[in-house]
Amino acid sequence: MTRTALPLTGAALVLILLVLVTVRLPWIGDLGIHAATVERLRHGLLDPGNPLVDADTPSPYYSPWTVLLGALAKATGLSAFGVLRIGALVALAVLVTGVWRYVRTLSARAAAPPLALLCLLLLWGTTQFSWSGFLGLHSLALTVAYPSVLALGLAFHLWAWLARAVRGATRGWGVWLGCGVLWAVVLLVHQYSGVVASLGALAVVFSARAGRGVLGRLGAGAALGVLVLWAWPYYDFFALLGAGDGMDAVHRSLYRDLLGRYWLVLVGVAALVMRWRRDRRDVLVLFFVLGVVVFAAGGVSGHWSWSRVLPAALIPAQLAVAVEAAQAVESGRRVVRVAWAGVLGVALVVGAWGQAGTLGYVAGRGLLPGAVEQKYREPWEGYRWIRRWVGYGDVVMAREFPARQIPAWGAYTVAPGYPDFFLDDEGERLAAVRAYFSAGAVGSARRGIEREYGVRWVVGRGERDGLRGDPGLRRTGRGPGGEVLYAVVG
Repeated sequence: MTRTALPLTGAALVLILLVLVTVRLPWIGDLGIHAATVERLRHGLLDPGNPLVDADTPSPYYSPWTVLLGALAKATGLSAFGVLRIGALVALAVLVTGVWRYVRTLSARAAAPPLALLCLLLLWGTTQFSWSGFLGLHSLALTVAYPSVLALGLAFHLWAWLARAVRGATRGWGVWLGCGVLWAVVLLVHQYSGVVASLGALAVVFSARAGRGVLGRLGAGAALGVLVLWAWPYYDFFALLGAGDGMDAVHRSLYRDLLGRYWLVLVGVAALVMRWRRDRRDVLVLFFVLGVVVFAAGGVSGHWSWSRVLPAALIPAQLAVAVEAAQAVESGRRVVRVAWAGVLGVALVVGAWGQAGTLGYVAGRGLLPGAVEQKYREPWEGYRWIRRWVGYGDVVMAREFPARQIPAWGAYTVAPGYPDFFLDDEGERLAAVRAYFSAGAVGSARRGIEREYGVRWVVGRGERDGLRGDPGLRRTGRGPGGEVLYAVVG
């Protein structure tokens, strides 16, 4: 019992920290587009249009999960951020229960599930890093309200369900068809996590040495999943297959500083080697190999967006060391127990220290010790201040950075703050923003852009944007960092 109490306590403390994070919901990154998506669905559940700009286009952000959150916002009147907080708590619960169920298929040891949670959250590197779909503690604190968290949680449930099915623990067609539907839902909720889920599912099937009967049922489930993807009404899932090249530039940084971001995962790679020596078709080893192959292929070929499959290599390594340590500590020889406990304990402490800045998202900068404060990243302040003047559906002219945040409160921007595969005139919109804020822009050119896109407001920085003195603009409000809100009057 004592051997299980320590990992259980550690996992509970980390999860409490993440629950407290949802109260403040720190914002650095994509939170704005998810809030904007909820806002559009609240106002038009069946035909929401583009979430960022005033255009009638589909969007992959309209997934089964966000449609559910939008319906909740519409029914309750809660704000988009309030609904996202509820969604974050649900997603955390799905993730924790999913990890617990899947690890139970790998080990019967009581310490394995809590150790797995700790390894998934802390066993990364010492370079602070955050990205959606990556389960490091710091990353999860900033992305806890993103659909990727729910998608990964559902992926763990999919692997657990599938593992029991291929072993014959469940019979009948229902479980296989259910797996197919769940697989499709994960892909619709977050496409990159859906690829990770797919590789994990393939590893489960390959490791089980499934016979023809199982493969036939699996094929039926996959066919139903494809049908669900085809029938989803909010966007054409299969059209996204041609969108990868447009996302490569955004993801190139994921191939940098690999050692600093992930070096503690090498402990898990050592555990994978041990598992491979016992079983050449070990499920975690196969999962890891599939992830590494796809990630490496993306780096060699210049398809940088393939880097998002990296969790398919990280997750099995993190789970492997948790399972091996739990088995060694509970049943191994004393020397083996001490070795595993020592190595993993030190790695988890080092990983926790590397992500200690997460505490600031609960306590705030002022309460952090100096050494921890240096690891803390100040969240964005957002553009709540413009709501006094800017109404829902108003179009705001803004550069890329504010354009990533302004739609969260219901306004549109001229150009989207993020790449949009379904927006045909995205290039023209970006060019219009550049022209509007260019040093040599004249009033007549700005008036033309304002009329073309229905611009009612402009967010700029006064003299630095050349907006001060423009007779077609009236200074209306002032925000943090010297930003100015102008009303279009010309």
